Amino acid sequence: MKAVAFTEFGGPEVLRVLELPEPHAGPGEVRVRVKAAGVQPYDAAVRAGWEPPGLALGWPRVPGNEFAGIVDESGSDVAVGTEVLGFTAVQAAAEFVVVPASDVTPKPPEMPWEVAGGFTAGTQTASIALEALQVKAGETLLVHGAAGAVGTAAVQLARLKGAEVVGTASADNQSYVRSLGAAAVVYGDGLKERVEAAAPQGIDAVLDGAGGVALEVSLELVKWRDRILTLVEHGKAAGLGVLVSKSGRSAARLAALAALYAKGDLRFHVRRAYPFSEAAAAHREIETGHGRGKIVLTFP
Repeated sequence: MKAVAFTEFGGPEVLRVLELPEPHAGPGEVRVRVKAAGVQPYDAAVRAGWEPPGLALGWPRVPGNEFAGIVDESGSDVAVGTEVLGFTAVQAAAEFVVVPASDVTPKPPEMPWEVAGGFTAGTQTASIALEALQVKAGETLLVHGAAGAVGTAAVQLARLKGAEVVGTASADNQSYVRSLGAAAVVYGDGLKERVEAAAPQGIDAVLDGAGGVALEVSLELVKWRDRILTLVEHGKAAGLGVLVSKSGRSAARLAALAALYAKGDLRFHVRRAYPFSEAAAAHREIETGHGRGKIVLTFP
């Protein structure tokens, strides 16, 4: 099979399309012929040298931890031919990926392949974070990085819970953030004052997808630090007493989120789809840290 892979750590330029042995499904597993796979900072970190805990990775290494495609081998009760979306730790940026059958869920027919390929990580991360923050109706949530894939989902999921949302984003993304249902605030000097003006009732919880000054401002806005969760400042979190995202991805959670998309209650924006042969360009774009929505790789 063809796979996006690297044989040494480094920048996006180390990514190549390589011919690798096809994997095959064992008992309790499915093999998925991948149609689309998401690209995210996690993948860039793996490419640059970070190793996910608990994994023994060999070489070459294939990034990618979310995907959508068609089951073409099954050692489980998932039927061959089922269209699915799912998750893994690595290996998704390839023509075939093998995962436990418990890590996929049927793709709604209303969901395009490009959306399905990048849907898993952002929506599940947002869902898990809102649970950890215990966001509820009547509260006000501040989302830093509200235009990104996680932020886009978090704003909408919090609104579905009955919460008010303030979302920070670049000047170019203010109207997009408002379209999701949040009060939009631009980054930069005076951020704290702009948030306070947008939420005179105060901020109850923060989901930080930006770090740096955004996190520093959040510490001044929220009474209880265990109601701040950062997705980026992992090294500072314990010292500050704020939360970091925990594991919690599941097929059941993913199915519920996909159902919200199918009903029209959860929008998901793909800003660019690259052919998998252009994975290096996709990684360069994801590492800029800017732009709304999701980047995905597509496979024939």
